Amino acid sequence: MIEVSFMSYILLAIILFSIGIVGVISRKNIFIIYMSLELMLNSINLILVSLSRYFGSMDGQIIAMMVMAIAAAEAVVFLSLIVSLYRLKHSINIDDYNSLKQKGIL
Repeated sequence: MIEVSFMSYILLAIILFSIGIVGVISRKNIFIIYMSLELMLNSINLILVSLSRYFGSMDGQIIAMMVMAIAAAEAVVFLSLIVSLYRLKHSINIDDYNSLKQKGIL
């Protein structure tokens, strides 16, 4: 059996988080931005689980399970928001939603 080291998991999580950051910064599609944010959240879960396994504690795994449950509820809300915004503007390009800003704040 091949033993995978602790640093391999951390390196994978760092790579996934970096891909998520690049996706959030460089994309204009609101759905791809959301998927990049979810990738970043899952990379943090990977770090929690790997730290939990490394230290022999169940705390990180319990927190990761709670985060996944909250992310499932958040996914429902965010995807319904995307659908309603698409019905309003007929586009999922982030540049088309400038009208959602409040005017007169500054």
